[in-house]
Amino acid sequence: MKLIQYFLCCLSLLEADQLTAQTDPHFTQHYTYPMYINPAMTGGSDGDYRASAIRRGQWGSITNPYNTTGLSFDTRTTKNIALGINLQNQSAGDGGFNYFNAAASVAYTGVKFGKDNGQRIVFAMQFGVLNRHVDQTKFKWGEQWNPITGYNASNPGSENFAKTSATTFDAGAGVLYYDTYADKKANAFAGFSVYHLNKPKDPIISSQSTELNTIPMRYVVHGGVSINISDRARIIPHGLFMQQGTATEKMIGTYLQLNVNEETDVMVGAYYRFKDAFAPYIGFDYKNFVVGISYDANASKLGAMATHVNSFEISLSFIKRSKTNTILDFIPCPRL
Repeated sequence: MKLIQYFLCCLSLLEADQLTAQTDPHFTQHYTYPMYINPAMTGGSDGDYRASAIRRGQWGSITNPYNTTGLSFDTRTTKNIALGINLQNQSAGDGGFNYFNAAASVAYTGVKFGKDNGQRIVFAMQFGVLNRHVDQTKFKWGEQWNPITGYNASNPGSENFAKTSATTFDAGAGVLYYDTYADKKANAFAGFSVYHLNKPKDPIISSQSTELNTIPMRYVVHGGVSINISDRARIIPHGLFMQQGTATEKMIGTYLQLNVNEETDVMVGAYYRFKDAFAPYIGFDYKNFVVGISYDANASKLGAMATHVNSFEISLSFIKRSKTNTILDFIPCPRL
């Protein structure tokens, strides 16, 4: 069974569009964890501050599945400045690999133009650290396999890491445009961001300074439109393109947000990640809490070759809303 699990992991890497250059994890409910796709989304909630948590589980057939957890907090100030902090941790199943990053975001929200300053541009920077850790005892090498007796952990292996743990400085930047006109049928938004601007080195792979141990920059382009169907309903189609090294991700999605009563909204929609997965989801916005649940059903060739390769995400946000906030105070982007 262990051999089958590692074989499936290799298949996933081959299927994921040359994923060998991809180092950062991804989320389906990316707008729940907004500063991970664009630091200019800092302070973009319809409240005084927002605290969010998201959990993604993958590869349920493995004894210790891949799990990614994200925590974030962001708030606005009265000086056209928004502040935020992001924490993220990914444990890579039985492989003994752990990827943790912590980053602070600062956004300038004072660029306003158009009629009644209804159009906005936000510029932001993000600074933090990346920590990558491997547990060498959990890796299994080809030299430890015997065609007759099978795997023997006591057999020595010649593979070695330059280091088993490393922490490096990291930086990113982003820009976001959106319009806030309450009397419009549709409100558009679009953004662009770059992560790992300083191309941090990964000394775990090699102690030498080469392209092989450089974490490639991650580029994100995202946008969409919030369309008001009625006083109680709106639909938000949106898309995302992300590239890191030779790996790319293209995603489109939409959801319907329906106002049930004064305190409750219901959101129903779906995403499609090209050559990867179809992901339906449902969300509830009750008072100051937003809960989202999504399930990635594998749509690639890998899904036909293995079982339990799908992913599950759950998110929770607390938004401290003020009765004085209007549509001009926040970004009318997707909440999930």
